[in-house]
Amino acid sequence: MGVLNITADSFYSESRAMDENGIIEKAALMVSEGADILDLGAMSSRPGAHLLPVEVEMDRMLMACSIIRSKFPNVLLSIDTFRFRVLEALLPFGIHLINDISAGKENEEIWAFAAQHHLPYVLMHMKGDPRNMATLNQYDDLIAEILDFYIQRVPTIIQAGVKDIILDPGIGFAKNIEQNFYLLRHLHLFKLLEFPILIGLSRKSLIWKTLGIAPEEALNGTTALHMQALNQGAAILRVHDVKAARQTICLWKKLQQPITQ
Repeated sequence: MGVLNITADSFYSESRAMDENGIIEKAALMVSEGADILDLGAMSSRPGAHLLPVEVEMDRMLMACSIIRSKFPNVLLSIDTFRFRVLEALLPFGIHLINDISAGKENEEIWAFAAQHHLPYVLMHMKGDPRNMATLNQYDDLIAEILDFYIQRVPTIIQAGVKDIILDPGIGFAKNIEQNFYLLRHLHLFKLLEFPILIGLSRKSLIWKTLGIAPEEALNGTTALHMQALNQGAAILRVHDVKAARQTICLWKKLQQPITQ
């Protein structure tokens, strides 16, 4: 899953595209490098980010979807939003996936929408919202609390009619650096729920703060942690650097093959 941010304030500058040429250039690169899905977002979810007016988010997403559909008609589109109105507006562009960081807390109508239009739904764990989540990283048992979160919400989503649910444990969302690494060491425990696991750790602060570098220098660290995520059961990697992720997946698959002599 390649990340395309239609916003000027995402934490990694190379993921941003605010005009037609930028959107086409970045989308073309990711598609050519083997992205199965493009994840479009128009509002930053980095720690401390402010909420955009819904009209601004909608205008940006309509522009991006129109451009991408005209140039890349067959690419799968994931929509990174928690706003029902935005999803409704984008439906004519043939969207394929809902990536909702709020887990329906902003508007549970999203679940009925996903069910009605047969869209897979990404259920992400987060406490609070991007404005305050950095202060809400207190847990008695991190893994147990995330599991409880899923166990409480999944039945309601299924009852709403959603057929395909993907779990995202929310690396960096209401979790500090040590908690993020702990989560990656125990990611396999979420396989107990028998849903695909999506991981979004690409160039995030657990990498560049640990290494004392900038996000622009964090590709090598991202690759290292992607291998860990795959070993722990991740099914989808949400990435800024599609080529590197594709190569990681290729080598990981080679490691899973039985020995032949």
